[in-house]
Amino acid sequence: MPREPELKQLEVVAGILRNGEGSVLITERMEDGPLHGLWEFPGGKIDTDEEPAAALIRELREEIGVEVTALAELVRLEHEYPDRSVAIHFFLIDAWRGDPESREGQRLKWVSPAGLADENLLPADLPVIELLERR
Repeated sequence: MPREPELKQLEVVAGILRNGEGSVLITERMEDGPLHGLWEFPGGKIDTDEEPAAALIRELREEIGVEVTALAELVRLEHEYPDRSVAIHFFLIDAWRGDPESREGQRLKWVSPAGLADENLLPADLPVIELLERR
């Protein structure tokens, strides 16, 4: 009996930036990557020997041009896509310097936690909606 190929394993981080009105920032995935057109919390891959918090600080600086000054881990979730398994470290971010801007051509928008269910979010991000609605 043939063995099923092992799924590619990825460790990633995602930041949930909350503004003064309680809205959260989401970004649209780029056309040149997997799952393009879906929306997600900004973040990215964790480099070898990098701590999740440090990876998120680096990713948000590169991706949306903000310097995180306060963050707290919310939850770590795992999700299996057909071609890969992803472990995501979600962090709440309530303080940063700079205004979020597209540094890679992606669209950005602020959404209320209650409005996230109406957005076309990545399947891996969906469990976070309920957590945010309770905070």
